[in-house]
Amino acid sequence: MLTNYIKDELNHLEYKGLLRIFKGMEGPQGPRITIGGRDVVNLTSNNFLGLANHPRLKEALTESADLWGVGSGGSRLVCGTMKPHLDLEERIASFKGTESSLLFSTGYHANIGIITSMAGRGDIILSDRSNHASIVDACLLSRAKIRRYPHLNTEALETMLRDSAGYRRRIIVTEGVFSMDGDVAPLMEISRLAKRYDSILIVDDAHGTGVLGRRGSGTVEHLEVDAADIIQMGTLGKAVGTFGAFAAGKREVMDYLANKARTFIYTTALPPSICSSSIAALDIIEKEPEMREELNKRSTYIRKALEDSGFHTLSGTSHIIPVIIGEPKKTIEVGNRLLKEGVYIQPIRPPTVPEGTGRLRITPMATHKWSDLEYAVERIIETSRSAT
Repeated sequence: MLTNYIKDELNHLEYKGLLRIFKGMEGPQGPRITIGGRDVVNLTSNNFLGLANHPRLKEALTESADLWGVGSGGSRLVCGTMKPHLDLEERIASFKGTESSLLFSTGYHANIGIITSMAGRGDIILSDRSNHASIVDACLLSRAKIRRYPHLNTEALETMLRDSAGYRRRIIVTEGVFSMDGDVAPLMEISRLAKRYDSILIVDDAHGTGVLGRRGSGTVEHLEVDAADIIQMGTLGKAVGTFGAFAAGKREVMDYLANKARTFIYTTALPPSICSSSIAALDIIEKEPEMREELNKRSTYIRKALEDSGFHTLSGTSHIIPVIIGEPKKTIEVGNRLLKEGVYIQPIRPPTVPEGTGRLRITPMATHKWSDLEYAVERIIETSRSAT
């Protein structure tokens, strides 16, 4: 009975063009990768700065593994806290310009832990309608009242804040850079509203960390917003090129999360060598701003070339460039044909994005060769136009 149900569900997903399958890579993460024995241009990775295979990160990781071993051996509050964890948390706080930070195993863990610790019954969460699935799930798990405001619409947000005065706590949650649309939240106005209506502001800056801002610390720095009262979430597995995630903010808030966030308390700590390689990556990000400049040049080139050719890339200006295709089956067809042409861009379909907005999510790296990008843009234009 169960097997038949599962088979029927998988067949239904395949029929609708929503079945997801793995594409295994045969080598390190980089601007070009090998899939099925074929060398292809990689335009689907979150390794925005190309740090995932950087020699200085590998050197830091191996030296740390020799010194500290491989696994951490336990959760942070039992026996899993090692010096590299504390060093990385101090380094992140300095990088983000906050009093303190707290490591989590993944961005999903971080959002679940932060939001469920800050909100509960009797509270209300005001969440941008385009927020990431981890935020959506965290809001549901918190058992707080949830209201979703229209994407980037601060007027609607203020109306909801005004109408929610009777709740114990009001929590605003937004991404900094939206992972599927590539646009940037109006954080200055949202922060102003959070202060006016005495609300907690949580910013998921997974896709801004390492990329935006003078030092690369993210969207809050980029938009020159006062970070003092904001709880920032960031990941280490995207621009930073390693693995893990963090919360950053006031020291007492981080102490509170360490005592309340179940996804922090009840999980094994990150490997210490990953922490050491993350410190090396943050040093590179701060000291080599030209990496961010190169990424910006490449993303600007791709976006302009596609828009000039009539493609709809939404309203973003960041390093994430969505090309709207439409229905899932057509989106898959375009992605598969591009792969045959030597360009790998993973098709994004519902429920990750709204119905009818299947897309190619293009994410260049700072290390892409211009000749590869020129070839990829040509293939995207021709393949998308000729798809049925």
